[in-house]
Amino acid sequence: MNVGHLRDVPSIPHAQSVKEMEQLLHRERSPESLCAAIAKIFQVRQTEVALLELRGQLLNFVFPPELRAAGAIPVSSSAVAARTASGNKAELFNRFTEVNHFSIFEFVKAGVEAAPNGQTIQKLMSAPVVNPQGQVLGVIQVSRKASRPAIAGPDFTPADLEKLASIARFASKFMGEDKTMAQTAGQN
Repeated sequence: MNVGHLRDVPSIPHAQSVKEMEQLLHRERSPESLCAAIAKIFQVRQTEVALLELRGQLLNFVFPPELRAAGAIPVSSSAVAARTASGNKAELFNRFTEVNHFSIFEFVKAGVEAAPNGQTIQKLMSAPVVNPQGQVLGVIQVSRKASRPAIAGPDFTPADLEKLASIARFASKFMGEDKTMAQTAGQN
């Protein structure tokens, strides 16, 4: 786990996170509802949550929908999402601007909740979505965007990262269903 400077922030216990996810997704199991629930749990904008699905050797954006047509990320690349998928390991960065990453996706305007111009990812958590057999199905990322780290909100903690990893395990229950998440998302 790669952890930047940390501060203690209140967090929801892991079991409570999964229970909250189940309640929020009881009626509708879509990429949008999953990401809305994750945004609520971590108190970020919905557009600060990304869901990517692994198809072959490429990670394809499922959410936010504006990034679906923006391209795919090769698992062999140095992108954080690719490292998360290929290494099957969750990571946390509270100084994300210092991390070598694919910034092109940050400039796609996403949704009505999009961060204002000039705001980039300052803090990021990335967790693999893994099925019970250990197969990586995708990646979930949660970020905090702002013009500078000091105003991006609280640092993510190791407890937050564990919470996201628990949520990612839960998400695998319906991410590996017959239809791909992208197909499901395209129907909404």
